[in-house]
Amino acid sequence: MTNDFFPDGTEIAEFFYDGSIPLLHEYGKRYVITDYGIKNDNEVHTRKIQELIDKIHLNGGGCIVIPKGIYKTGALHLKQGVNLFIEEGGTLLGSDDISDYPVCETRIEGETCLYFPALINADSVDGLKIGGKGTIDGNGIKSWQAFWIRRKWNPDCTNKDEQRPRLLYLSGCTNVVISGITMQNSHYWTNHIYKCQYVKFLDLKILSPKEPIKAPSTDAIDIDVCMDVLIKGCYMSVNDDAVALKGGKGKMANLLPENGSNQRIVIEDCKYGFCHSCLTFGSESVHDRNIIMRRIRVDSGFNLIWLKFRPDTPQHYEFCKVCEVDGQTDNFLNVYRWKQFAERDTIETPSYSKANDFDISYCDVKCKRFYSMSELGEDFDIKRFALSDICVQANEKGSCPEFIKEVNVTLTID
Repeated sequence: MTNDFFPDGTEIAEFFYDGSIPLLHEYGKRYVITDYGIKNDNEVHTRKIQELIDKIHLNGGGCIVIPKGIYKTGALHLKQGVNLFIEEGGTLLGSDDISDYPVCETRIEGETCLYFPALINADSVDGLKIGGKGTIDGNGIKSWQAFWIRRKWNPDCTNKDEQRPRLLYLSGCTNVVISGITMQNSHYWTNHIYKCQYVKFLDLKILSPKEPIKAPSTDAIDIDVCMDVLIKGCYMSVNDDAVALKGGKGKMANLLPENGSNQRIVIEDCKYGFCHSCLTFGSESVHDRNIIMRRIRVDSGFNLIWLKFRPDTPQHYEFCKVCEVDGQTDNFLNVYRWKQFAERDTIETPSYSKANDFDISYCDVKCKRFYSMSELGEDFDIKRFALSDICVQANEKGSCPEFIKEVNVTLTID
């Protein structure tokens, strides 16, 4: 097999060609939670489940198994050698009481700070497997309701102001495979990986509603200072970005050791229901390089590709390839000056940001606007965007900026 290449000419490694789902025996010795006094009884079993995780870790590793039924818990912390398998008909249900998620130091919205852990957490674990045919359900409806009430009272409240956990947070982990399960109803971001390498999201269903209650900021997958990530065969339908690239925010964000680049990310063979964007660069991001999104189907949503430029953060988005896209969305390409939650004292003296070498091709899409562009200003340098072999049916084209070169682009205006 001849390997393909990333947009900058780097060869795509063998890691990205293996989309196999781990078999159950690869998870290690099975520890079924019902054998350890954990019942399907609507009680919160955080302490007992964590004690079982700790026991498996001390015994040299194995697999905690969630059988058929619904088992409620607060924040859990997986450890080295401990995998998680959820059987068909089994649900790990998150508590909707924030006190079941004790505050700790974590990474959230481009900074390391005291905040709430996720439902499932792992730090510096190598070889983690999470899978099965069951469900992890965040049980987030009460926090969604509380968020929108808070917004009515204070329209400027941030996402963090409504105290709520994520569904999954991995930091410093390597060789991770998350496969097969349904991940739904997160209070906040669904999957957040930080400073991880060699991570695969395979054949997942990632869901949160846009009605009757909008699930605010329930991004499907947030990639934060990571390298070598494969997202393959997933269905994502969430009330915010599907895949968002993050990495830090603030005037000196690019110089801080806790921040950094996302590199070598492949998103392929995925299907999107509703989302705010299939692929988002930012808003809290400093550098993204060698990003591929290909062979995808989009049913609905606001944006196919969204570049968010923060006026208070230096950002560089480069070498991105998007191809073989079919479906419909409001905006095909959205390039936006993102002022929401920016540091107010730095907005008037924005950081220098740039984007270059985007290749978008072989798309057949219906949309409301082909180009949605905000005024960026002279402190933004955007160049070498190539659109080729694209067929678009749109309500309006929008203004085509000078940095875009169109080759064999067919645009039909309704």
